Amino acid sequence: MDILRCSDLIDIPWKNGGGVTREIATATLGDRMAWRISRADVGQDGAFSDFSGVMRILTVVEGGGVDLEHAGGVLNAPLWEPVRFDGGLSVYARLTDGPLTDLNLMFDPAICAGEVIVHRGPSRPALAPVQPGMRAFHGLAGVPEIDGESLAPGDTAFVGDAGTAPILRDGDAALEIRISYLDQSAAIKLAIAAR
Repeated sequence: MDILRCSDLIDIPWKNGGGVTREIATATLGDRMAWRISRADVGQDGAFSDFSGVMRILTVVEGGGVDLEHAGGVLNAPLWEPVRFDGGLSVYARLTDGPLTDLNLMFDPAICAGEVIVHRGPSRPALAPVQPGMRAFHGLAGVPEIDGESLAPGDTAFVGDAGTAPILRDGDAALEIRISYLDQSAAIKLAIAAR
């Protein structure tokens, strides 16, 4: 298991000044992105960048929600409710209750499948296999425990494709991030940020 603490993440301001991104991890297949996990602070309404060719799962992890407006309607993203959409969708984000922080999983659907699941305590969730692939837990609230290590809000624990389920006590919550590789022989390289 490898834990990346939220305090170790590096702030990267957006070009449009509307927020800050912090990369958590990326994986590549050759020179192509397989998947990426990042956190973003969003301080104002604005258009999303075009990520054609990838799928996105956005989860608001702190603050108010956001409405993702597009030509076909609106995707509502309240706190702790993952929303999946095509990265090429032309989206305008409207904050519903002030600034927020979200976690983004982006993945190339030709290389892998991704899923984000919210777990709340008290519980010890049953984990579905993702072999071959990757599993991580991102702290939302309280101090979930994995293999004797505490996970504060914003921390991410990379537990491998089998992984150990966290112990979630009353008031604890965490996101489970699952990536399953479609080609079991693919040489996908993982890079955890700030390492």
